[in-house]
Amino acid sequence: MFIIDGHCDVISKLLKNQQADFYDSSVLDVTLPRLQAANIKLQCFAIYIPREWIATGFQSILKSVDLYEQHILNNQHILPIRTRADMDSLLTGSQIGALLTLEGVDGLMGDFMYLRTLHRLGLRAVGLTWNHANWAADGVGEPRGGGLTIIGRQLVKECEKLGILIDVSHLSEAGFWEVAAMAKRPFYVSHSNVFDICQHPRNLKKDQILEIIRVGGCIGLTFVPFFVSKNNPVIIEDLLRHIDYICECGGTDHLTFGSDFDGIDEWIVGLEHPGQYVNLKHILLQRYDEIEVEKWLFKNWFRFIYQNI
Repeated sequence: MFIIDGHCDVISKLLKNQQADFYDSSVLDVTLPRLQAANIKLQCFAIYIPREWIATGFQSILKSVDLYEQHILNNQHILPIRTRADMDSLLTGSQIGALLTLEGVDGLMGDFMYLRTLHRLGLRAVGLTWNHANWAADGVGEPRGGGLTIIGRQLVKECEKLGILIDVSHLSEAGFWEVAAMAKRPFYVSHSNVFDICQHPRNLKKDQILEIIRVGGCIGLTFVPFFVSKNNPVIIEDLLRHIDYICECGGTDHLTFGSDFDGIDEWIVGLEHPGQYVNLKHILLQRYDEIEVEKWLFKNWFRFIYQNI
């Protein structure tokens, strides 16, 4: 059974520690051997620029793309995913797909030439902001709770024109609903859980979940422990409550996973790196039908990316 993971922060770790490499499990959660061991068929790699580096603007984003190409794509086992044809090749070949995303548009500085340049370099999904506000939108951590700016709305239109997916993780509730009102194509959440199960501001309210389902998007449940449960420690079984909730909302065909590996320093017990996806799969198969489990681990992500890339 193949697996697709919708979000990791390997590139950000490489930016901070350029001596690390794609085989170095002492630094990285996500390594090529672990992806291979877990039968992960596609991994989404996010560009995230830490706040203290944002002043460097587009330069840090370009540096991140270069690290992505040198450390990840420069490998015979990795296939960059840019088109539907690439997705077709992924199914028929033995390589692991890599899809480039951007988490927070701060470094684009409101210049759509930079966005178009990144698209030519392989970018296929954009999260408008991180937890704070930027030129495009407010994040969930911004106290004023604003939505999109005028240029932020233009950004959404430009992304849709280019075929860049819109990721509403980290976006304020007001921003979420503005995207929902104006989007012409399905949007998605790469790494968020259910607010009614665990009251963290990064998690989704029920009406947000229903809207993502309505528009044909995907919800990537994340493995960040404090997004999953207030228990200590958090175990894999705690994640099942989020799965059940989304299924009860009618989201069986929209539920996916976005681990946030390499973006966290706490882990769910037994789910500390992608090589342990096998533990999650084992527990899911004990409780749910194999057809459903395959949708959640692979088919829902594959369909969404294939139809909208």
